Amino acid sequence: MTLQGTVRNGMIVLDPPQQLAEGTHVDVVVREAPADAGQKKPTLAERLLKHAGTVTGLPPDLAEQHDHYIHGTPKR
Repeated sequence: MTLQGTVRNGMIVLDPPQQLAEGTHVDVVVREAPADAGQKKPTLAERLLKHAGTVTGLPPDLAEQHDHYIHGTPKR
């Protein structure tokens, strides 16, 4: 049987929790954590922000008149 877990506060917490008989002998194999395990992944907004301002050829009033350009409503 192979069980997996994570070290939390110095103790091994099994995923999912298991009931092992008292005195059960176990072997623990420590695997290296992935290099990016401690790094925070960027949010969707952060990933999309790199594209902000890169589109060319748009009308200068697109932000104010987007309903006109997208849906054909009269300009305000």
